[in-house]
Amino acid sequence: MTIKAILFDIDGTLVDSNPQHVETWDIVFRRDGLTFDRQTIHDQIGKGADMLIPALVPGADEAQRDRLAAAHGALFKERYLDVVRPFHGARDLLATVHAAGQQVVLASSASKDELDHYLDLLNARDLFAATTSADDVEHTKPAPDIFAVALTKLASIEPAEAIAVGDTPYDVEAAKRCGVETIALRSGGFSDEQLREAGALCLYDDVAALLAGYYQSPLARRG
Repeated sequence: MTIKAILFDIDGTLVDSNPQHVETWDIVFRRDGLTFDRQTIHDQIGKGADMLIPALVPGADEAQRDRLAAAHGALFKERYLDVVRPFHGARDLLATVHAAGQQVVLASSASKDELDHYLDLLNARDLFAATTSADDVEHTKPAPDIFAVALTKLASIEPAEAIAVGDTPYDVEAAKRCGVETIALRSGGFSDEQLREAGALCLYDDVAALLAGYYQSPLARRG
């Protein structure tokens, strides 16, 4: 089936922000008397705070979850947001997809404020047909909500006519629950095994590698 829409994750996919999110969570948890090694935190990156905190702190009550989530958002914006940079080739890939007549969609577990910042950072507002952030859904990835809402914003697009591009197993799982296949990128720091076990359609090193192989990739599928 012809691919008409590409649903892009952003953190770890289009922008190199996963290390900063690990650092932010580490600081926030330590301030609350909680200690995790960095790999344990990294393995949860890709989830929004609503899913990440219960995974690492299953005994947290609502007040603690809200406090940790707010602290993470504030610290990330204050200390790290302005130092995050796009991956090489990120905007060029978006422009290539747009020029091919495919709808470009941003489907992220990031907050709307972060998403707006990244749209400007990528200089790509004119390329996106729709965007979805954590503010638009009840649950973030790996719940299907982010991709499900994104699909509703596209006119007459069936799940089989879309492909997601992400960097975490949670992108793959969330998209799969909506009937959407995912191209997984290694740029987020997850292993090939983790990405394949989640059900990734195929793997590329990063957006630059996907751009270089665009016409041979599932993105260019025509019927």
